[in-house]
Amino acid sequence: MVAYRRLWVVLAPLLFAAACSQPTVPTQGIPSTAEWRTFEGAWSASGTRQTINLETNHRASIFDLTGSLLLVGDQGLGVGFQAQAIGFTDSLAGMQGRCVWTDERGDKVYSELKGEFVATGNHIVGTFLGGTGRYAGVTGEYSFQWRFIVESEDGTVSGRAVDLKGRARLSPAAAAPGAEHGK
Repeated sequence: MVAYRRLWVVLAPLLFAAACSQPTVPTQGIPSTAEWRTFEGAWSASGTRQTINLETNHRASIFDLTGSLLLVGDQGLGVGFQAQAIGFTDSLAGMQGRCVWTDERGDKVYSELKGEFVATGNHIVGTFLGGTGRYAGVTGEYSFQWRFIVESEDGTVSGRAVDLKGRARLSPAAAAPGAEHGK
């Protein structure tokens, strides 16, 4: 009987401490804002392209494309976006552009596009420049190859990104509850 009382004296404080402590929440599946979030995706877009021929085998174009961007990944950046890209491309100097992804809440992701002259199969790299709402302060990069589906003489174009892959890191301030959206 005395042994049980001693055991109880030892176990009671441990049980009390365990009962009063806060439950632990498993962090698996809840990515830290400091973690890289990898993603893959599909982007289909249409719009306009205006081209001028400069010299033999040299042309320059401006483009404005809008379409749907869908992303997948274990700890993805998001799922669906409206994506708009504008830019300038030169067959000798390459391409420079900007892109805005807008999610269903109105939050935006801004990126810079650079690469080879925009033509079917050419490689393009995007670098995140920040964003609004939950994407404020986002960093990272992505890449893809562009495939034209339609190229008409009046400047109407449509196409899709092939092998779109990237990674992003969200800012801790943007991930905090109450972060402003869509601004």
